[in-house]
Amino acid sequence: MISHLAILLIALLLDRLVGDPDWLWRRVPHPVVWFGKFITWGDERLNDPPISYNQRRVRGAFLIAMLVLASMVLGFVLSTAFGALGVIGFALEVVLVAVLLAQKSLLDHVRAVASGLRAGGLDGGRRAVSMIVGRDPSTLDGAGVSRAAIESLAENFSDGVVAPAFWYGVLGLPGLLAYKMINTADSMIGHLSERYRAFGRAAAKIDDWVNWPAARLSALLIIATKPERAQESLAIVRRDASLHRSPNAGWPEAAMAGVTDLALGGPRIYAGDVADEPFINDRGRKDANSDDIERSLLVADRAFFAGVILVAVAAAVF
Repeated sequence: MISHLAILLIALLLDRLVGDPDWLWRRVPHPVVWFGKFITWGDERLNDPPISYNQRRVRGAFLIAMLVLASMVLGFVLSTAFGALGVIGFALEVVLVAVLLAQKSLLDHVRAVASGLRAGGLDGGRRAVSMIVGRDPSTLDGAGVSRAAIESLAENFSDGVVAPAFWYGVLGLPGLLAYKMINTADSMIGHLSERYRAFGRAAAKIDDWVNWPAARLSALLIIATKPERAQESLAIVRRDASLHRSPNAGWPEAAMAGVTDLALGGPRIYAGDVADEPFINDRGRKDANSDDIERSLLVADRAFFAGVILVAVAAAVF
């Protein structure tokens, strides 16, 4: 029987080569779209504004618990079915796992920001970065656009690549589908807005828990790409990771800041509200540009292949 770690190894390489083909997802809904539909369905039926704060919090917890349970059951059913189909089932599982990873698409979207800055100047960079960040791009200068792209690259390397790979490696398809459901729910309802402050609280908390190991592992993989700066980068992570408003995103961002010697984070504007956040690696260079985006992409690519080697070793041992 082929280890699911071997399946993960092949899926990682397949995603890196092929990514998410637009021609396919224009015709067939991506699995995450279906996760979103179920979350929206539950939100519309359970998140009734007239009920109390505590009732909304309990209902939100109930919804995420049911969705995670359903995801794990679906993962178990698919895993069993794929196992019974032999080579065909093996191929189907590889494709499904690759679809739920996001390495190539992440690199493509971030590279588009560098290309936008070079071809279209500040306006081109702002248009491209608006596709991957939530902050107001109209308030960003060229350095701000570049830092935003690099921060998004580091954070999404963790929760778009390392975390789903980690949970598939640990729990197989049930773990992978449950993680993607939790992560999708957090992005949709895990906000501090009036509507979701209570209802999405459980989704946000669970997302923090399941991303905890991947964030730390992502930081180590990023640091491993530049051994000559490893000690300094690790010190920056230990000192500055907690400065980020997220308990997890600060780890890969601090590692990227250390490896590239850039200052990341800092004040930014979301929907008109100023988030006066400190810089990570404040002594680093703040005037980032498109060349720094390209350097960060190379770091992320090398970190990815360091992870691939880790999975290959684990597959050989286990």
